[in-house]
Amino acid sequence: MEKLKQNIILFDLDGTLTDSAEGVIRACQYMQEKLGFEVWPAENLKFIVGPPLMKTFMEDFGMEQEMAEKAMVTYREYYTTIGLFENKVYPGVVEMLADLKAKGKRMAVATSKKESLAVTILNHFDIAKYFEVIGGDARELGRDTKAKVIDYVLETMQAEKEDVIMVGDRKFDIEGAHALGIPCIAVEFGYGDREEFEAYNADFIAATAEDVANLF
Repeated sequence: MEKLKQNIILFDLDGTLTDSAEGVIRACQYMQEKLGFEVWPAENLKFIVGPPLMKTFMEDFGMEQEMAEKAMVTYREYYTTIGLFENKVYPGVVEMLADLKAKGKRMAVATSKKESLAVTILNHFDIAKYFEVIGGDARELGRDTKAKVIDYVLETMQAEKEDVIMVGDRKFDIEGAHALGIPCIAVEFGYGDREEFEAYNADFIAATAEDVANLF
């Protein structure tokens, strides 16, 4: 297959660079317990990893705006102190980033996670150094969807869309990229699956981090 020509690669964080499920799920269970909701078992909460949490709390948990805001504050009590470190870098990710850097690629992160937390996590695992920009959720600035985060990163990098590609693990990454006319590589080692990727028309599917690097 002919190598991809894009010089700017945007990465999702949860499910793409790191496996954050344990901390995210435990923070959600903490929120449920503190607010008096039924505490769901971990296997029933896997769907919350990756998507914007406000959207999840309102649509999947059926919360009104005010309760969702309260749930977010309570969730972050746990996540910002403990949960963000209940996390690990996926196998091959460091090697993939080093390979792409050696190939002259410009890289950035575009995540639905709160931006300050994303920076903390990437620094904790010593991989922030690979990224020119770390863009995340900033609801106070109106940056509350994946497409808006991606758009912010592109603007910050002064990137031409035809020179950009997204790498993610869920339909939200594909939808966000496609909303801006950008192709998306979906990775199978995260929280999505091939059926989801095909349903949302992922442009490429990679089984491993090494496979992502080999596309370029």
